[in-house]
Amino acid sequence: MEKMRIGVFFGGNSREREVSFAGGRTVYDNLNKSIFEPIPVFVDSFGNFVLLTWEYIYKGSIRDFYPPADALPSSVHEFQVYAESLGELDRQEQGKLINKMGSRIEPSALSSMMDMAFLCLHGSDGEDGRIQGLLEYLRIPYTGSGILSSTIGMNKAIQKQLMKNAGFDVPNFATIQREEWISGNRQSIFEKVKATTGLPCVVKAANQGSSIGISVMQEDQYDIFSDCMDKAFFIRAISKKQWDVLDFKSKVTYVRELCDIREGIGMPLLIGSRTFYHPEELLSVLMDLFSENESELILYARDGESTVIVESFIEGKEFSCIVLENENGNPVALPPTEIRKGKELFDYRSKYLPGLSRKITPIQLPDENIQAIRGACEQLFTSLHFNVYARIDGFIKSDGKIILNDPNTTSGMMPSSFSFIKPQRLE
Repeated sequence: MEKMRIGVFFGGNSREREVSFAGGRTVYDNLNKSIFEPIPVFVDSFGNFVLLTWEYIYKGSIRDFYPPADALPSSVHEFQVYAESLGELDRQEQGKLINKMGSRIEPSALSSMMDMAFLCLHGSDGEDGRIQGLLEYLRIPYTGSGILSSTIGMNKAIQKQLMKNAGFDVPNFATIQREEWISGNRQSIFEKVKATTGLPCVVKAANQGSSIGISVMQEDQYDIFSDCMDKAFFIRAISKKQWDVLDFKSKVTYVRELCDIREGIGMPLLIGSRTFYHPEELLSVLMDLFSENESELILYARDGESTVIVESFIEGKEFSCIVLENENGNPVALPPTEIRKGKELFDYRSKYLPGLSRKITPIQLPDENIQAIRGACEQLFTSLHFNVYARIDGFIKSDGKIILNDPNTTSGMMPSSFSFIKPQRLE
């Protein structure tokens, strides 16, 4: 029997690329090799499709093999970087990097290499409708939702408005655009947000997954609000006073954490009109500028966030529910999983580091509440035109009211994820 060729797409250029890389490896491992032939398609920092040599699939992280060691500039402080920190590379220079780990695939060649695409990509270019649009154009079947529902699933601000219009219970929320925050009256924005959401409230980037760029604001303090907003827009301000109290080792640590795409603002970043690509370069410039008595510096991620959403904090049991589409095209919600956190936020670290949260399936509630959650998730799946599968998060309050939150068209595919859709089910 001829095997079905499954292109496993993973990696990407978003802030969630490491989650995607780990998820792609899990899918690659769990494909039934007697039925399917896995084709590992790694998407690099520049958007290239790469037929990845198999041994690189088992590296701990993308930075362990890409860019290759011989392409890295010397780093006295041993900063790890992604390929975009090498600067603006032309197509030929990108090809030299790619050839060390596999071979570039032209988009037009994808349809001749695979019978189906299994999408493990997250974030921009992965679950926002763009890769789905390319695969539609190439007539390659793929897992997950289509273009429209993927676009909706990626943008939390659009989601909230559509859910509200459809009659779903949603927390009070406000949206702030990047230019409004950078150029507007920030104190006025703070007052308007408080009037809309009250306190405490949750501040988050509208187009990021894995709880990247999220904060809970408890106190009625403008300075705290400003820091939360900057974090969600991937902006950081640091004063000379803050810099000078750090010893040199702490300054290196500050730069290392600042350049982390998961919890910092990432690289490249801008100071004024100047772009910086490598942490060593940034460290050197910060040392120089503050030695010249610069009072404060504002650092902006070049790949920043366009919209921030602020919503009322929800008190209740938190859950996550996987919804599958059956053979008749109807949604079927699996038993919801209760999330018990060690802190108030189910953030990036809580999601992906062992021991920081507990997951209990099914959620510990009376059966009537469980069925109500399942029914609400199935309704939302249909309302947002999702396909195949989705993960829908939410809260159930003490009075039984269900508030759904952040429906996700591409759930993580790691062994610890809420759902791992094993490709054996495709047979």
